[in-house]
Amino acid sequence: MFRKIACFSIFAALVYACVPAKKYNELLEREKLCSEELAKFKNTAITNEDKAKELEARLILLQNDVLNLKEDTLRLSEKHRLMQVQYDRLVQQNLDFERKLEQDKATRIKQTGSLQNDLDSKNLELQRKEDALMSLETELKTKQRLLEDREKKVNELEEALKRKDEGIKALKTKVASALRAYENKGLTVVEKNGKIYVSLEAKLLFQSGSTTVEEQGKKAVIDLAKVLEKEKDLEIIVEGHTDNDKLESASHPKSNWELSVLRATSVVEIMAANSKISPAILMAAGRGEYHPVDAKDKAKNRRIEVIIAPNLNALFEMINK
Repeated sequence: MFRKIACFSIFAALVYACVPAKKYNELLEREKLCSEELAKFKNTAITNEDKAKELEARLILLQNDVLNLKEDTLRLSEKHRLMQVQYDRLVQQNLDFERKLEQDKATRIKQTGSLQNDLDSKNLELQRKEDALMSLETELKTKQRLLEDREKKVNELEEALKRKDEGIKALKTKVASALRAYENKGLTVVEKNGKIYVSLEAKLLFQSGSTTVEEQGKKAVIDLAKVLEKEKDLEIIVEGHTDNDKLESASHPKSNWELSVLRATSVVEIMAANSKISPAILMAAGRGEYHPVDAKDKAKNRRIEVIIAPNLNALFEMINK
């Protein structure tokens, strides 16, 4: 632009001034150059104007883009702000959650420890129960074996008692049959409590106050002894009984008790002397007046009772085993 102005100034100076031809030609040449340069500048200016318009259009586009970008930036800033708020809230929630998680973890660890202690305690208690159960099972098996042994022994004992009872019944039948001739002469045979009681009234055996057995009574005692000598495992007790009338004698027997013992002894001696009964199973005893059978009939109280019982030693041994 400055060059263009300079060319016009020179041209004007040449017109109005008197200069030499050479100088004038130079000026013309320079003017020509300036005109060419001016034309070039005009073209350049046109080109630049087009470029300026293009740039202005682009500027407008860019300004619009800037506005759009500003709006987008504002929108994104607001969105970022909201997201930041949400993010901060989430971070806080995460921190709260982590803190709560740590607390819950600590609580669970504590609870787990407590539960583990409870579990250990329960396991220990369970082990004790199992040990006690095993001990009880062992004891139960032992008890069952003992029970089986006891049941076997009880069965054996019941069988033995049954045989004993049957034997006593059979022996009672034999004794009663052997002594049937004396039934109406003061002799009775009864079975009670697993024993046989042969009761002989004193009038069948003795004179009043005497300890000597009369012949009729002696025969009855011998008949009884003959039946019993064939039996095994018996215990025979001969008991003497009197009434309650007091004895008044300077010689023996001096009391009802002594009289009852001496009469029982006389019967035992006859049984031992006239049979194969072992003296070891015979026993003489005196009850005196203290076991009456009839308070109104003294004659019935004066008696000899032969008590025949099975020897229970084998049964006792069986029980003790």
